[in-house]
This record gives sequence, C-alpha cells and structure tokens, in this order.
Amino acid sequence: MRDLYLLDDSVVFLNHGSFGACPRVVFEDYQRWQLELERQPVEFLGRRHDDLTRKTLEILGDFLGTSGENLVFVPNATTGLNMVARSLKLQAGDEILTTDHEYGALDLTWQYISRETGCTIVPVPLPMQFTDPNEVVKVIWNGVTPQTKVIFLSHITSISALILPVQEICKRAREAGIMTIIDGAHVPGHISLDLDELGADFYSGNLHKWLSAPKGAAFTYINPTYHDLIDPLTISWGWDGDSLFTRTRWQGTRDVSAFLTVPTAIEFQQEHNWQMVYERCHNLAIDTMHRICEMTGLRPLATPEFFGQMVAIPLPDNINPEQLKKDLYEQYRVEVPLTEHNGRQFVRVSVQAYNTKQDVDTLISGLRNLL
Repeated sequence: MRDLYLLDDSVVFLNHGSFGACPRVVFEDYQRWQLELERQPVEFLGRRHDDLTRKTLEILGDFLGTSGENLVFVPNATTGLNMVARSLKLQAGDEILTTDHEYGALDLTWQYISRETGCTIVPVPLPMQFTDPNEVVKVIWNGVTPQTKVIFLSHITSISALILPVQEICKRAREAGIMTIIDGAHVPGHISLDLDELGADFYSGNLHKWLSAPKGAAFTYINPTYHDLIDPLTISWGWDGDSLFTRTRWQGTRDVSAFLTVPTAIEFQQEHNWQMVYERCHNLAIDTMHRICEMTGLRPLATPEFFGQMVAIPLPDNINPEQLKKDLYEQYRVEVPLTEHNGRQFVRVSVQAYNTKQDVDTLISGLRNLL
C-alpha cells in the first residue's frame, strides 16, 4: 500500500503516531475542497458551510458510534480538550484524577486550570508492567476520593502507547457522579471506537493521525447531558444559539477543507479492509517489540493486548536519546520517536498500512549497530 501514500520513498517512516500520513486519494479530495472554497468563498462559507459541516458530522458520527449532534470539529485533540477543560466550573478543593502517563501538553492544560481555579491535580502512578486490565482499573480507581470531580485519561497513551481500560473507568465514574474526559488522540481509525457504548462524558480524538485525514481534522464528543455546559474557545457568531452546533460551528474564518475530507478518509479504510490491515500491522508491531527486547535483554512494557499498531519498546538506560534518534535518521533514514517516562527510555514504533517487515529490519539493524 506504500504507493497509495505520499511519503518520501527514501525514508523508513515508523512514526505515523505523531502526525499521521495522508493517502493520495484523501489529499486530492482535500485539495478539491480547497479549490471549491477559493473559487467562490462567499458561496462556500456564507451559504454552504453549515449544511456541509452537518452532513460531515453525521457521517463521522456513524463511524464513531454516536449522533453527529454530539460532535464538534476542532483542529486537534489538544484544542478540543482545552475547550472542555476551560468550560468546567471547577473550584478550590476539587480534584482532577489523572495518571502519570498523560500527554505533556495536556498536563500543562490541567496545570493552567489548577492555577486559575485552585483545584488539585492528582496523578496516579501506573504499574511498571501491564499484564491485567483489571489491575490497571483498580490502581486508577484507588485514587478516587470524595473530592474527585473529574477523571482525565488517555485512551491510548502517547509516551507509552498503552491502551487503557477507559470503558470500565467511565462506567464506575458515572455511577459515582464523576465526570470523565478522555484523550483519544491516537484512537479514531486505529482501534474500534463506539462513543455511546464507551460512556465518556467528553472525548476528543484526532482524525489526522490513524484515520489519515489531512492535518487539522479532529473532533470533540460531548455527552448530551453537557451540551449546554460547553463554550468554544473563540466566542463568535452563533455563541448565544440554542444548540451545541450553533454555538460552536463558527469560530472566525477558517479553512474547513480538512473536516470535509473526513468521509473520504473513512471510505479509504473501508475499501481496503482495514480490520485485516490492522491485524497485520498489530502483529508486525508486536513482533518488532519481541525482537528488540530479545536483542536488548529487556522485558516488554506490557502484554500484547495493551497495544494496537503502536508499541513503546524499552531501550537501555545508558543511551543518549537525542543522539540515537539523530543517528537513526541520518545513518539509516529511519524516522522514529524516542520517548521517556520516569527515567526509562523507549523507542515508539508505529506500524501503518504502508510499512513492511523490511522497514522493521532496517530499524533493528540500526539499533543493533548503534547500541
């Protein structure tokens, strides 16, 4: 499937998780929408914008297992989660329960909220080894106190690529009257997602990562109970409207082409039997994890069920991560991120439809020589 993407053939691209990579047919549809916009901007933005956006949200809702009326388009998951966080009415004494595996930019978001409201952030340390989802639920839930007002979790963590058991946490939180906010940046188009079944109060996910839509396409889900709570980050036309769509649809002039291309990205996966693609990529990712761990003598961070197409693989503690990343790229043309957590170093390998065993062999050969 490499020929279906626009990637540079000279690069072994094992970093789909950072920003995604757009298939050719999806990017061409993106450019088509941009041309339509520029040929008659007033017609497009002034007369067609709302109907086009509503229709696209309906298609996205069907894909995500919810109504399009519960979704808001945002340029990235970080923006969507900031919109939610800044709409909450938190105060001194309230606690936000989270984990020590969350995305750094969102850690900063909650630090800002804490500074502005006086609420307290409670990061729960997760286990060093992940073998039982029930144990992870237990560890997280043990952090709940009578002051817990919000639980904020990643569905798939960024630094460690772990799939967390968020559905069970959402179920318990709802029973306890605690709001749940889920960072799903790495989920849509990656692992199965049914938002209504999941039961989160708020969920934001990128569409430009694993769904491979153009950059700047993401969504935020708001449970109907909280539609009236949410304010957009930019107050503009429609803000005083009577529906979530009306209040959030217009945040100043912007190019909505990336949003409107999402149906084509969904179709691309459906036409290429993505469940089969996922299984092949997952198996190659897990095989890569075992091969690198065998080479280093280090134990995997987790058992295979905690990973999808992206795995974080431990590396020796004595490496210089910046130098290793630089050498992998300059000497082997391997584009792959190195991450760090609690002093432990990882290489985070993403395996997408365009990757092959040869790509992985190049990475492993480079690691063997450089380490």
